[in-house]
Amino acid sequence: MAKQVQMKKTLGLTGVTMNAMALIAPGAFLWLTFQMQAAQTVAGRSTAMDMFPGLALALVLALLTAISYAKLATLYPEAGTGSSYYFAEQAFMSTEKLSVFSRVYKFVVGWFSHLYYWVYPGLMAGMFAVLIGYIAGQFGIALSIPVQMLIAVALAAATGFIAFHGVTGSTAFSIIVNVIQMVTIIFISVLAIAYRAANPQHVVFVHKTMLDIIVPHSFSGMLFQSTISILVLVGFESATALAAESKSVKCVSRGTVLSLLLQGLVFYFLEYIATNGWINTSYTVNGKHGYAAAAVSSAPIGDMMQNLGDTLPHGSGFTCMILVAISVAIAVVGSTLSCMNTGVRVTYAMAKDDEMPTVLNALHGKYATPYNAVRSITVVSAAVGALSVINITALTAVTLISNIGTFLLYGMTNLIALVAQARRPKRNPLTAVVVPVLGMLANAGMLVAVVVMGILSGGSTKVSAVLAIGASLAWLAVGTVYFRVHSRKAGKDILVDKNAASAQ
Repeated sequence: MAKQVQMKKTLGLTGVTMNAMALIAPGAFLWLTFQMQAAQTVAGRSTAMDMFPGLALALVLALLTAISYAKLATLYPEAGTGSSYYFAEQAFMSTEKLSVFSRVYKFVVGWFSHLYYWVYPGLMAGMFAVLIGYIAGQFGIALSIPVQMLIAVALAAATGFIAFHGVTGSTAFSIIVNVIQMVTIIFISVLAIAYRAANPQHVVFVHKTMLDIIVPHSFSGMLFQSTISILVLVGFESATALAAESKSVKCVSRGTVLSLLLQGLVFYFLEYIATNGWINTSYTVNGKHGYAAAAVSSAPIGDMMQNLGDTLPHGSGFTCMILVAISVAIAVVGSTLSCMNTGVRVTYAMAKDDEMPTVLNALHGKYATPYNAVRSITVVSAAVGALSVINITALTAVTLISNIGTFLLYGMTNLIALVAQARRPKRNPLTAVVVPVLGMLANAGMLVAVVVMGILSGGSTKVSAVLAIGASLAWLAVGTVYFRVHSRKAGKDILVDKNAASAQ
């Protein structure tokens, strides 16, 4: 009989943390979301002044979920690649009144996680294509939509190729990407802070003092800014899907929280303080100034780099802007790869459990990767990426679908953490009750806020929100039909008898 292929435990704390950090990607999302944050309004009033407080609030909310994930990873060190999918079954089976729903809940968690993990790589592929189009445009080269679609497909294929060759190669690439991001963020921040301190052009800064950047200006502004900021912090949970390839469960639980703290508390905080400190009334785009100019610019961070490069290193603005744009593109590739690796491992766990087609649980003999799952997610990512570059409506719709999947997964995972610790004798009330309850409420609130804001925005954004809701409901319908049909064919009970399950 042929020897069964298994995943190899090669990742230490650095490897696990670096993979999760690559998915969070502060080097990419500052460029990709700053315009959106600058443009956000509440009742016609800009919330841009609360950009940093919104990020700080989002980090606190994200930490709630990160703590729940870390706790679950410690409670269930045998989870392998299953992450929340595995946690759900074990937590519900350990509770007498909920054990009957264990199979249903774990399937719902696993199924909806695909809205996040299988859509996000395609979204990143689309954003990568748009970014390449922007860079080409700076050299006077206009890339048509079909060309951008091909670029998105090419990125999906390239990341799929790397993912196919195993987590060791992916980790090495993630480390390189993270180093490039860190150097770029420090470079941007040093220039922006130096400009603020020297004020060589004698401009009037929008924030009168550096303290003004940090202090909230209105609760509503901070709250609405956090709905965007939370989106740039997701990805820390990907560490838990690497348990089967981690040398110790401590690497997983620590890597989950550490990746968020390093990227959020250190690098995001640094770059957002620096860039918001640079915003000034002399920054003009289409007759608008300050944050209003950033709101109508196609790349406000690119504008800032041109200004800083021309002013401080003297005449190197265009070069600085292009170099930063290239580093952003590299960070997008790293984020795409990290999410793809996480997605295929959750799919592999479900297929191995016979809750998805078993063809997806095959491991490659040499690389020990779920190669059929990798091929499948590569095709899906290519298709989603190609569709997302058609127009802004499509790109926004894909973004919202991924966001819906993220908040559903995070909210359900906090519920799992609450259930898992409910009857444990030596539980900590803070991590066993307060953190998961607040995490559930925070993610439910973010889900409602993102959807409602999309609908109330009107225009193409409303169309995108409706499309995203429709796609999510369609995915739910497909999952419901698949679950019932597969259960009948496989002779599985939908509601589980705990005693019968234990006897098997």
